[in-house]
Amino acid sequence: MSVIERSAPDQNDPIILFDAECVLCSANAQFVLRHDVAGRFRLASMQGETGAAIYRRFGLDPKDPSSMLVVEGERMRRDSDAVLSIYEGLGLPWRLLAIMRIVPAFLRDPVYRLVARNRYRLFGRRAVCWVAPPEYKDRIL
Repeated sequence: MSVIERSAPDQNDPIILFDAECVLCSANAQFVLRHDVAGRFRLASMQGETGAAIYRRFGLDPKDPSSMLVVEGERMRRDSDAVLSIYEGLGLPWRLLAIMRIVPAFLRDPVYRLVARNRYRLFGRRAVCWVAPPEYKDRIL
């Protein structure tokens, strides 16, 4: 399915909040845009006005991002649960990564947090926030 054939995002679709200065986080956002053939996910950087407001709504400081978030209505997922919910939402074959849920969150989350704390050192930091290509403008908040 091409980008043009995707359905318009629904206001109730999940929102991925990510760090647009982080090379790893931006690469994940690009991956989601390419592989979300249903156009289900919307994205917002935590550096942007909308993303920062959503981050604060859940009691988190967008200037000290410790986790990527996935927000669906009033439900917020963070850490490894956020990552797994994204891959589950992308459908097959990515949905198969949900097998990682057999590992309890108390074991998954410390690994997530270790990578998150060191993401700039491990993967780099952008001098300017990543901006999505124009064909995805309806999915970026």
